[in-house]
Amino acid sequence: MPALLQGLVIAHLGQGIAVEHEGQVILCQTRRRLETVAVGDTVLWESTSLDAGRIEQVLPRRSVLLRPARGNKTKPVAANIDQVCIVFAIAPLCDFLLLDQYLAVCEHNQLTATLVLNKCDLVDTEQLTPALDDYVNLGYNLHRVTALTPEDASFIALKQAISDKVSIFTGQSGVGKSSLTNALIPNKALKTNTISQTSKLGRHTTTAATLYHLPEGGDIIDSPGVAIFGLAELSAAQLAYGYREFQPLLGQCRFNDCRHLHDKDCAIRDAAETGRISMARYQRFCKLLEKMALIA
Repeated sequence: MPALLQGLVIAHLGQGIAVEHEGQVILCQTRRRLETVAVGDTVLWESTSLDAGRIEQVLPRRSVLLRPARGNKTKPVAANIDQVCIVFAIAPLCDFLLLDQYLAVCEHNQLTATLVLNKCDLVDTEQLTPALDDYVNLGYNLHRVTALTPEDASFIALKQAISDKVSIFTGQSGVGKSSLTNALIPNKALKTNTISQTSKLGRHTTTAATLYHLPEGGDIIDSPGVAIFGLAELSAAQLAYGYREFQPLLGQCRFNDCRHLHDKDCAIRDAAETGRISMARYQRFCKLLEKMALIA
């Protein structure tokens, strides 16, 4: 039996999986009945030909990010990540509802979240300061950057925050996530082409996320969209827990099954109405409950 080799999953390529081993990228298939393999997984694989292999085992994960799948199930899309970098911008729109959704999923999965306000060169972002202060006061790290000036102190601080960590970058379309990751990874295009050549399909065919190594140490998993931060896996109680400021208040409501909406003697609603927690964040929590279709 061929010796098993250890590798790192860096991308999904059509029906294959790109595994990095000793600086080389090998296109692998998975053994039937093997659990779903995610980008960031450390795997054991065996060579089946000169530049192909088969994944035999997924090694234990220290963390995993899931997305909704068919049949009310979930599917892993990124593993062994240390933090989620949520990229947003004032243009085209600073969507705080989506930002709260991201953070709730991170809290539920016990993943560190870092906020990255991009395109700070285009407009004055001071108008956002009151809203952003809500997050900073909750302990979330915030970086105000522009991809056009990677030499600025703010951009350097972001690089230091992701150094020697595995970070997944995500954000809605138009916030400049691609420009930001290109600035962080100067040879990203070259690495992407290498992965494309591995697929033998003539173009980059990743359908999920792709892992890139940072020059200063650490990795970035570039996420293609926002679907992996959906609410399908969360219950109403888990969404409430996903609001960091709600956590000390949970269990203090009059009713154990309180939905924190119009229920009598709700500790969370009372805290919002008296200014002890952010009313804006509380109102967005109510909107997310509606989005989850959990309100009768």
